Amino acid sequence: MQSSLVKKNSRTIESVQRVIGHVKGEFKGPTVVFFGGVHGNEPAGVVALQRVFSALKNTSSPCFGEFFGIAGNLPALEKEIRFLDEDLNRIWFPHRLESLHRDSSVQNAETGEMLALYQCIKDILATASPPFYFIDIHTTSGETEPFIVVNDSLLNRKFTSSYPLPVILGIEEYLTGAMLSYINELGYVAFGYESGKHKDPEAITNAENFIWYTLGLTGFYPLDAKGIDKAKAKLDVSNITSKRFYEIYHQYLIKEGAYFKMLPGFENFQIVPKGQAIAVNGKGTILTRKKRQLFMPLYQKKGREGFYFIRSVPKFFLWVSKYLRMLGADTLLVALPGIKWASSKKEAILVDRRIARFFAKSIFHLLGYRTRQAGKNLFILKNRERSSRTWEYENTPWQ
Repeated sequence: MQSSLVKKNSRTIESVQRVIGHVKGEFKGPTVVFFGGVHGNEPAGVVALQRVFSALKNTSSPCFGEFFGIAGNLPALEKEIRFLDEDLNRIWFPHRLESLHRDSSVQNAETGEMLALYQCIKDILATASPPFYFIDIHTTSGETEPFIVVNDSLLNRKFTSSYPLPVILGIEEYLTGAMLSYINELGYVAFGYESGKHKDPEAITNAENFIWYTLGLTGFYPLDAKGIDKAKAKLDVSNITSKRFYEIYHQYLIKEGAYFKMLPGFENFQIVPKGQAIAVNGKGTILTRKKRQLFMPLYQKKGREGFYFIRSVPKFFLWVSKYLRMLGADTLLVALPGIKWASSKKEAILVDRRIARFFAKSIFHLLGYRTRQAGKNLFILKNRERSSRTWEYENTPWQ
């Protein structure tokens, strides 16, 4: 695995190499991979991983499987900025990886980091044993309680439901090129954890508690029922936001070069009334048209996602969705006019947008399909159920 060095920075993290730490247990078990610092102004995950690996050196408890801690954007971490040339968590497209393999001379700072991380992931998948878990630790620019962001597959849903945290579905419909989306498409459990606000010491503590609970939940660091409950209680730090599934249904995307400023005082998950001024752009003040629940308001200079709106997902909807997907009901979609498989792999469908307007988006979501625009008159809707390596997670401690 490639290993670069970040210089010591007394305000954030100590010296860190690409591989923050690696523990191979005495017995066979899962492979748990944590990433920290994919955004350079978010060092909490790196610090938390350093603490956990340090603690593991002093424990006599047996471990099962392997545990990796991987540092993300090393040059950006050194400079304490989100990225240097482009967002490392927005460029994970197969065609970009292929082009970089053909011609590495076109690299910038972030594409070089992507190739290094890709090699780490490739090496882990080649040498370690399933089941694999990939978790990316982040922090936010605004005030927030900890939460999980996950691509909408049944495997991801099942695993993340074990956490006493809000879980956000549907991010892949709005945020493209994320590293975990790339890993998800390989079929593995992969999701993001937001531990708190940038530079808040609590964000480090939250991340550390999250890592320990995950190691126990997966069986890498076995805990009895009492130990699991104790670790879980440390994660349950909020009495405000319900520990349930939410869905993103709107994104305010900042156009390249456009002016945008979030008005002060808004927090993640905050419910704002109709007619509330929430931000300012080049045309004036942005007001809510209805009562909204705000998600990830942007309070930093870099980034194009101004804010999102979310809503809670009823348990009945989740139940219906689960059984429709298990029954393969999506095969009925391609019998409808204007809808066909995108390829013989049947992992995506092409939808004529002139036809799609007659279908409620929630129908596609029920079956696990999330929208991508492929052309003027076509949508491509991707589904991760067919690629999920569900059999590798059978008989795991959390099932």
